[in-house]
Amino acid sequence: MSTTTLERKATNVHWHDGEVTRDHRAQMLGHKGVTLWFTGLSGSGKSTVAVAVEKALAARGVLSYRLDGDNIRLGINANLGFSAEDRQENIRRVGEISKLFADTGVVVLSSFISPYRDDRDMVRRMHEEAELPYLEVFVDCALEEAEARDPKGLYKKARAGEIRGFTGIDDPYEAPAAPELHLHTDQMSLEEEVQVILSALQSRGIIA
Repeated sequence: MSTTTLERKATNVHWHDGEVTRDHRAQMLGHKGVTLWFTGLSGSGKSTVAVAVEKALAARGVLSYRLDGDNIRLGINANLGFSAEDRQENIRRVGEISKLFADTGVVVLSSFISPYRDDRDMVRRMHEEAELPYLEVFVDCALEEAEARDPKGLYKKARAGEIRGFTGIDDPYEAPAAPELHLHTDQMSLEEEVQVILSALQSRGIIA
């Protein structure tokens, strides 16, 4: 499924533009919107760094919002499982939500394993077509370290055969080939990771 091949069931629908533009919203907020897409293995530190970045941005008066994998699956994507097809639809929906938030001027922090490169490329295309900034953040952590952390006990269950199709164990993780940001969370401190992200946002003129 992609943004170009998605079957639309609704007919006679049209996009309506308003008079308040993206530039107007950026001027009101004092910063631009962007999607930071955190991808990596379970336990790699995606949510941890996103929470820390959100706090750092709030201290600077920058409006941000986190979209977290579990949180989304408790609500809007509660009807999706973990098959390849459901994973793809999960990412497609989150990509569309991220795009809408970024369009309003929010710094979006989307933390999802998103193991398949094609799905992440789909989200990138959504933003490129909408002319919105998009930064892929590879939260890189050795499988052995992520499994040793195992904050939710999921690796243990996967090894015991209680969970099937678990990324990194019996389902693949396709690492980004050219992410905008590459964090080695088994080698860097959380403070270093946050600074890398803030510096990237500043250098691109998204935040002051």
